[in-house]
Order: sequence, then structure tokens, then C-alpha cells
Amino acid sequence: MPLHPEFRDTPSPTLDDAGKAPKDSVVLPAYSTMDLVDKDPDEDDPWNLPELQDTGLKWSELDAKGKVMRVLTSIVKFILLVGLLYMFVCSLDVLSSAFQLVGGKAAGDIFQDNAVLSNPVAGLVIGVLVTVLVQSSSTSSSIVVSMVSSGLLEVQSAVPVIMGANIGTSVTNTIVAMMQAGDRNEFRRAFAGATVHDFFNWLSVLILLPLEAATGVLYKLTKIVIDSFNIRGGDNAPDLLNVITNPLTSTIIALDKTVISDIATGDPAARNKSLIKIWCRTEKFTTLLNITVPSAANCTTGIPCWVEGNRTWTQINVTETINLERCNHIFAYANLPDLAVGLILLALSLLILCTCLILIVKLLNSMLKGQVAVVIKKVLNTDFPFPFGWVTGYIAILVGAGMTFIVQSSSVFTSAITPLVGIGVISLERAYPLTLGSNIGTTTTAILAAMAAPGETLANSLQIALCHFFFNIAGILLWYPIPFTRIPIRLARALGNRTAKYRWFAVIYLLLCFFLMPLTILGLSLASWQALVGVAVPIVVLAIFIIIVNLMQVRCPRYLPSGLRNWDFLPRPLHSMAPWDQVVMSGMAFCGTRCCCCFKCCQKTEDEDKGGKERKKSQEMYDNPALTRDNEPQETPKETVKATQL
Repeated sequence: MPLHPEFRDTPSPTLDDAGKAPKDSVVLPAYSTMDLVDKDPDEDDPWNLPELQDTGLKWSELDAKGKVMRVLTSIVKFILLVGLLYMFVCSLDVLSSAFQLVGGKAAGDIFQDNAVLSNPVAGLVIGVLVTVLVQSSSTSSSIVVSMVSSGLLEVQSAVPVIMGANIGTSVTNTIVAMMQAGDRNEFRRAFAGATVHDFFNWLSVLILLPLEAATGVLYKLTKIVIDSFNIRGGDNAPDLLNVITNPLTSTIIALDKTVISDIATGDPAARNKSLIKIWCRTEKFTTLLNITVPSAANCTTGIPCWVEGNRTWTQINVTETINLERCNHIFAYANLPDLAVGLILLALSLLILCTCLILIVKLLNSMLKGQVAVVIKKVLNTDFPFPFGWVTGYIAILVGAGMTFIVQSSSVFTSAITPLVGIGVISLERAYPLTLGSNIGTTTTAILAAMAAPGETLANSLQIALCHFFFNIAGILLWYPIPFTRIPIRLARALGNRTAKYRWFAVIYLLLCFFLMPLTILGLSLASWQALVGVAVPIVVLAIFIIIVNLMQVRCPRYLPSGLRNWDFLPRPLHSMAPWDQVVMSGMAFCGTRCCCCFKCCQKTEDEDKGGKERKKSQEMYDNPALTRDNEPQETPKETVKATQL
């Protein structure tokens, strides 16, 4: 074993005949190797799945009463877990309704500007913004289908909007991951498990959007599929999840989602309508009404038209709606505007969402112990034996697609597996194919829903749904089959490490990727395409240059000029987040002293934990008692102190 550099040339103390060191010899302190053996695995690699060990008694050590109590406790925990999962899914549904009440009409107004939608980049960010506002890619996709069916938007112009909807739907599980910010390593894994979906969507768009704008490959491919098969309308997609959650959510709020589509298609009367549904059961009657027109030229072909005296008469269909049954949700009789109801539901749903998520994580931590945890981890994270290990990922993709098809929501499925990634039940490598499968699953439900459309709009509706499907298939082919191309996993790990160190950066990432950047691009698109190109191109070139230099700094710095081998020539805030962290922490400390004392308590607890770890490490550096003289105080010579400090 190599010696410490300070002591390589130091002579070892000579022993006398009794085998003891002489009185005047220098006894050097022993350097323990305990740190090399008993290191905390989280310090070695925080991405290692934690061992959920069973701290209780084994089943064989329990008496009859203990076994009965163990079984009853497990049953109660399982029932509580199912109930919390139900409330978690319902809170996601209410959260979607709240976002639609707050920004649904604004989303319809955004879609109404068809000139902007003709720009592929603007169409992409509009799809992102609208999906973030309504918290549902299905809703934004149905708006696009309505616009295409009514002739307001061409299918080719709608493809970038569908890509943007694919990006916007991943904001939900990113918000869910932020609820696990209390534990640093759990937050690291949960945020990476959520943002791997973001990186997959953004990288797929970076490749496929320019390709689609240049060649129209998705439009042409889906056009060939539509023309090749004699597709007939079918039944609507199964609504399995809504059957379970509707009894509770319908007592809280019910929305008339056709208002958003009517605003997008240009119906002026829809602007004054409320999204809150007041009458849940209505019936429409269509009758023929005789009206007068200026002349016979104003009559519609095929409609009776006659002249009586000096007047020309014709007939029109008049539809009258009769309200039969009033809704029974809690806001049916509240005379409140949509914005007020939306804000109330937003606060309520976020509170329930956070509470359910915290309790779910605690329940899972208490249930997944011992042999149960071992079995679950083996089932979820173990690959098939060689040479069929590569099949495991594709089976996970099928599982993700099937589960998303059952619950009819990729947001619900990915939000459900995010806390499992955080507590270490599912690895990031296994969560990635599950997420890819959820992308496919949400498109299959859209395809079935499109096949239920009327005959005159079936082709366009189905073509848009197929564009969404082939976009995700192309993304999987780009970023999954070859392990080297699974770049989203590496990017998610890097972002997880960054947000674990600076947890406030997660909020910056969320605002930047889903709000500020899309809004900036949309504003430049509204100005002119010249403004968009003039601002975007220099930023893209600078970003590519920084990425290339960073890669060369790590892999081959010798090929870089001496000034570019590091970023130290820049001001520190431009290449390090530590100064920004000091500003944020100072602001939080100021708010903590002014607003509440909770922050001080948390800071004290963290300092105590940190001090405990330092004391534990200091105990591992101890003097070897075998070389200590009996009945003599242990004094460290000056040379040894100096060596220890070095």
C-alpha cells in the first residue's frame, strides 16, 4: 500500500528488545481506511437506488397477535394508498379544470390567429402555451381538430401545434417532482425522472420540426396512410379513468369545454359564455321557421322559396335548447366569474396534490421494506438474461403505452411514476422507456377518438392524430434503440444534479422552458419573421458554440486555445451558479426573518445534520491504540501536526 507522501522518507521507529518503542521515538498517527470501506453510498453515487431495509421484526419472530396486527396494518396501509392515489388523480383533474378556467379563453384567442399559426415555430410555441394553460394535450389537440374540421386551419399547419402539445403535457409531472424538494437525493431522482420526458420532447422537436417544415414528411406519410385504407368511423375511445373519478370531480366543478373550441373557431357568441356548466342535462329541438328575404336570389338552393304578395318567403332551421336539469356541483349556484373560481380551484387542487403526494411517499417508504422491496425492484429494474436484455426496454414501452391507454392520460401516468423514481423504486433507466410508452399511449386514444368523428371530418381528424403518433414513433427511433443515443437520460441526470444542489433552479427551469421562452418566441413571431430570425439565430449559434467548447474542455482540452480551456476569464456569475445561490439564499433568509420562523428551524436542522456527519467522519480518523504508550498522555509532535494539516 503506498505511503502518504509526507512520510515516505520518514524512518520507522526502532524497537527495543522487549518489542516496545523507545521513549524518545516519534509515534505517527494512524490514518484509518474506514472511510474507504464504510462510505455512505449516497456520497459515492447519489443515483444508486437506496436500500429500503426492514427495521422491524421478521415474520418468523412474531407471535400470533403480532402476525395478525402486521396483516391488518398492511391492509389498512394498502387501502390508504389506494385512496390517496384516487385523490391524487382527482386533484390532477381539478387542476386541469382550474387552468382552463383561468386561461381557457386566452387559449382560444391564441388559436384564433391563423396567420401566426402558419409559422411553424409560432405554431409550436402556441401548442406549448395552450397545453400548459389547459393542462391537457387532449384538450388542445381537440381544439386543433375542430379548427381543421371547420376549414380554419390546414392539416400541414396543425402539425407543429401537435408537437407543441406533446411538449406542454410534460409540465404536470415536472410540477409533481417539485413537491419532493424536501429530501435532496429524492428530489434529484424525481426531477430527473420528470424532465427526461421534457428532454425527449424538446430534442425530438429540434430534429423533426425543421425536417417537417422543409419536407412535410409527417404530413405526406399520414396522407398516404389515410388514402391507402378504407377507414370507417367507430366507437369513441373508452373513458375508463373518467368513470372512476367523475363521481367526485363532478361534485366540485363541471366545465363546458366547447366554449374554448367555439372561441378558436371564431364564434362571437362564445366569448360571453361562461366555461362553468350550469345545466348538465339539456335537450335541443330543431324546427322550421318561415322568414322573409329581399328576393328569390337570397333563397338557399334546395330550400322552399315562394312569393306572397310583395314578400318573398323561405324556411330556415332554428335550434332551440331547453334546460332540463341543473348541475349539482358546488359552483353551480355561485355567482362568481370564471377567473375567481379558477383561482380557488387552483389553490385547492395544489394543496390536495401536495398533501397526497407527501402521504403517498411516506406510505410507500413504510410499505416497501425488506423482501417486498427486493421483489418489486427485481421485477421493475431487472433486465432479461443475455442475449435478450435489450427486449426489456421495449416491453417497458408497451407497458407504458398500455397503462396510459387505460387511464387515458399521459400526465396522470407519468405523474404517478415520478414519486416512485424519487424514492428509488424505479430507476431512471427504467422510467425512460415507460415515459416513451406513455407518449404512444396518449396518441392511440386520440386515434380512437378521431375515428368516432363524423364522416365529413374523419379524414382530417384521423390524419392529425396519426401525425402525433408518428412524431412519437420517430422520436423513439431517434433517442432510444442505440444506448449511445439515449441523450435525454444524460441530460436529465445533469439537470437533476444541478437542481439537487440549487433547488431554486427547478422553479427557474419550469418558468423558462414552459412560459418565458415560448412567450418570447411568440412575441417575436407576432412582430415579424425577420425579428424572430434576427434574435433567434445569434442565440442558437452562441448556444452551439458553448456546447462544443464545454465538450472539448472535458474530452480534448489540448485542442483549445489556452484562454478557452476554462471559463475563468468570464465574470463569476456568468459561469457559476454559486453567486446567484448566495443572492437567493439571502433573499430567503430575509423573508424567513420577516415572515415566519419556519425557515430558521429548517436551517438549524440542516446544520445539525451536517454537524453530525462531520463528527462521524472525525471519529473515523483516530490514533492507533496499539502504538500508544501506557499511562502517558498522547501528545502529537509539531512535525506530525504539520503533516496532518498538509
